[in-house]
Amino acid sequence: MKQEGVWAMGMTMAEKIIARAAKREQLIPGQFVWADVDTAMMDDLLGPRVVIAEQIKRLGNTIWDRDKVVIISDHYSPAANITQAEILKFTRNWAHEYGIRQYFEGIGPCHQILAEKGFDRPGTLLVGTDSHTCMAGAFGCFGTGIGSTEMLGVLVSGQIWLRVPESMRFVWQGQLQTGVYAKDLVLKTICSIGQAGATYKVMEFAGSCIERLSVDDRMTIANMAVEAGAKTGIMAPDEKVFSYLDAIGADKGTPVYSDADAKYCYSAEFDAAVLTPQIALPNEVDKVVSVTDAAGETIHQAYLGSCTNGRYQDLQEAAKVLRGRKVCDSVRMIVSPASHSIYNRAMRDGILQVLSDAGAMIVAPGCGACLGLHSGILASHERAISSTNRNFVGRMGHKDAEIFLGSPASVAAAAIEGCIADPRNYLQGVLV
Repeated sequence: MKQEGVWAMGMTMAEKIIARAAKREQLIPGQFVWADVDTAMMDDLLGPRVVIAEQIKRLGNTIWDRDKVVIISDHYSPAANITQAEILKFTRNWAHEYGIRQYFEGIGPCHQILAEKGFDRPGTLLVGTDSHTCMAGAFGCFGTGIGSTEMLGVLVSGQIWLRVPESMRFVWQGQLQTGVYAKDLVLKTICSIGQAGATYKVMEFAGSCIERLSVDDRMTIANMAVEAGAKTGIMAPDEKVFSYLDAIGADKGTPVYSDADAKYCYSAEFDAAVLTPQIALPNEVDKVVSVTDAAGETIHQAYLGSCTNGRYQDLQEAAKVLRGRKVCDSVRMIVSPASHSIYNRAMRDGILQVLSDAGAMIVAPGCGACLGLHSGILASHERAISSTNRNFVGRMGHKDAEIFLGSPASVAAAAIEGCIADPRNYLQGVLV
């Protein structure tokens, strides 16, 4: 395309978002820019208490725009010990001292709360002190995780120094079969390129399958882009996204879309119709096999929740598998809805009752079990299947524990059998 006598190259969604934030007409991968941040999110784990509280005083003790700063206490809430309680108190008091009105505690993982409160706006740049901030990409927002020192700079200047990343394009065509979900799709994608295959790159997802997916499903995919090393995962915002934002009274931002002649460093196409339920084996997210190849692997805990797969739709699918059935006597099943609002909706609709009747323990919304802080820590040599995003050594507790990753339906099926099992057998009414 030609603009004012100058030939301009096509740009990807990510490049356009960064260009707007950097006040540039054109950007190419590899360039370094100062970009204006639209939203800065801190959590209790890597927020004010790490570097920021001490060093911000040295830098003038002011915040560039309090209305663009969000603090969400989710990792240590509810506190399991005195140390965690002190961290929560410190974070809460710091937010009050610096006039941060957008402080949330105990209502769910930060990425889900950002979405529910309307901070994941199309075309905007969002940074957060958690690697899964990339979940905002489900809305066409460039969300990325940064460190506490970087956040200090953002808080005082409103800007961040970025190298424009290359973009990879993953096209999923067709329709997922019954018992196969967005979690299976993203695990298969990560497996195809490896856990470092997208390091400091953008994973852009497209195709008829992605278009069919709900916003909840898209959040699952974008959330896990970082598990392949990506700077962010992103999808084109459409009417489903705009309807979601309308429903919560949120600003629709400034949507952008990749140009037809945009350049990608890598492209791949997949057929969703042939995808089967996928399981990530211990202890790597890219060590992925079909559920039939992992069937029979013993588990002691089944965990359903997190910012990856604790949304209403996830609880609903697990309830379909568990309705009228019981969790195996040798298994602990723990359910943590992704937010307070999801908890309430699932309770009103009877979904939590179904899960509880099956033998699941319903716990508060939060991040506790996902990274082994509380509410479901694993002991040595225990094995869990989890709907979370990571299965690294020591991730959910003892370093000698093992974690399998799967969809909420796969978690439910394993809870019934006491081992990895194919959820399609339950959803299709055929028991093994």
